[in-house]
Amino acid sequence: MRTIDKIYIDGQFVTPHGTEFGPLTNPATEQPIGQVLLADEVDANAAIAAAKRAFRSFSRTTREERLAILRRLSAAFTARLDDLSNAMIEEYGGPRSFVTAVMPKAALVFDEAAEVLENYAFSRTQGTSTIEMAPIGVAVAITPWNLSIVFVAEKLASAIAAGTTIVVKPSELSAIQTQIMTECIDAAQLPPGVVNIVTGRGAVVGEALTTHPDVAKISFTGSTAVGQQIMRNAAGTMKRLTLELGGKSPSIVLDDADIPTAVATALQAGFLNNGQTCFAGTRILAPRNKLDEILEAIKSTVPTLKVGDPDHADTAIGPVLNQTQFDRVQGYIRLAREEGATLLTGGEGRPDELPSGWYVKPTVFTDVTNQMRIAREEVFGPVLVVIAYDDEQEAIDIANDTPYGLQAYLFSTDVARARRMASQIDAGTVVINRIFGAADAPFGGFKQSGIGREHGTHGLENYLEARAVTV
Repeated sequence: MRTIDKIYIDGQFVTPHGTEFGPLTNPATEQPIGQVLLADEVDANAAIAAAKRAFRSFSRTTREERLAILRRLSAAFTARLDDLSNAMIEEYGGPRSFVTAVMPKAALVFDEAAEVLENYAFSRTQGTSTIEMAPIGVAVAITPWNLSIVFVAEKLASAIAAGTTIVVKPSELSAIQTQIMTECIDAAQLPPGVVNIVTGRGAVVGEALTTHPDVAKISFTGSTAVGQQIMRNAAGTMKRLTLELGGKSPSIVLDDADIPTAVATALQAGFLNNGQTCFAGTRILAPRNKLDEILEAIKSTVPTLKVGDPDHADTAIGPVLNQTQFDRVQGYIRLAREEGATLLTGGEGRPDELPSGWYVKPTVFTDVTNQMRIAREEVFGPVLVVIAYDDEQEAIDIANDTPYGLQAYLFSTDVARARRMASQIDAGTVVINRIFGAADAPFGGFKQSGIGREHGTHGLENYLEARAVTV
């Protein structure tokens, strides 16, 4: 049993003013593994004050000084990748195969930010004016419990490159990961106050951070509902926002696709990280003239995906986060049946061989219309739907008929055809015959999937303001 009783403010590990402890549980066993002492609004205010003090000098650092910091952060995270991966598997239940594949990104984002910073023009001439790109001020980063470390690293890398100081509020459900990550940041020897980390509840610490008048910028990754609340909180002082929110991403299988490969990849995109990713391909759009072949491929492939201990190398799908999440997913499975969808594979309850742990049977429904709730709402678990279409235009219409627009997947042997369709899809990222977008490409969503973009130059400029100086 671990007790995590420190937060990170002004370059120091300090005991929070808050007195509430939050439980930490292993989702694969349902057993407690620790507790975390939660910060409160007093701690949030102290972190903002430290970031505000540090901003005066850090915003004036040179490009070379910030490059050096980014390289030290990359090295510090690289040195602890195994520790970070193990913590994510234990605390969150991400399958080892997935975690070890994505965790290096937590270090690589600092190298990518350094590459952008090396070539970025902070001052440029436009007509009779000089355009200066100035650090925005104190920033706040709020991250969810899935992929917590990577999300924090992405936001931190862009803020450092911009010369912006930052207060990070990770999920209180990711406290073990946060502890190791904070040790990485401390090892990189940043100036005091540049990065501050306060673990606490959203209703307490998150509320204090998003309403504080000294905060200029908020970068949030999480649900659309919470993003909307943050927008309301930010409106009073006109804070700048980057919001990476929910999704209901379509996986469009075209009639010329290699069906076995397309189905295998679409299932991987849908069940990725136990179905707990914002960009999961949860709607498989199938051409009606190939529907039977696609359904048969799904029905034969899903049972081969191993569900079980996330620490095993051959596990494809681990548990969902906790009982709350388990109950939510089970509710959607029941709802789909009530709406008239046909269960193709999976269903309610745990897999028979797993009597404990928050394991969900990988589930796929067919005979689904795009107006059903199971096709429109984010389940955040390993539950997919198959929706039939007759032609390209109908596929595009179904793909776009959603309040979300984060990512979309296209599967085709005709790349030119797929590119033509991609240009008509309302999504911030469209990937063709693959799962992940390019690491240096901007990431964010259309519609209720968010505002703004992360990564690369777009990510850097989210932490800058343009100042025009005209003589």
